[in-house]
Amino acid sequence: MDYRVFQMNCWFEGHVQGVGFRYQTLGVAKGFDVTGYVQNMVDGRVHLYAEGEETEVIAFQVEVESELKNYIKEIEIKTDTGDRAFRNFRIKQ
Repeated sequence: MDYRVFQMNCWFEGHVQGVGFRYQTLGVAKGFDVTGYVQNMVDGRVHLYAEGEETEVIAFQVEVESELKNYIKEIEIKTDTGDRAFRNFRIKQ
């Protein structure tokens, strides 16, 4: 059985910490079939890692970007495929 999934690392830059960004992202994730995490980074960015079907992961990222666009100045995205690493979506400390 093949467990390889589409993987996306997305870094959001702007006024993205201290505004409920991670909790809103977690809420958006509930509407998509994705696993992974969202976490604050020490450099002030927020890192989103999501995995699953490619169309689902991309739609999830687009929805997060849409809902939180007022806080986001720049976005960097890297994609790959690999083994599924997570069983759910969570906020990572």
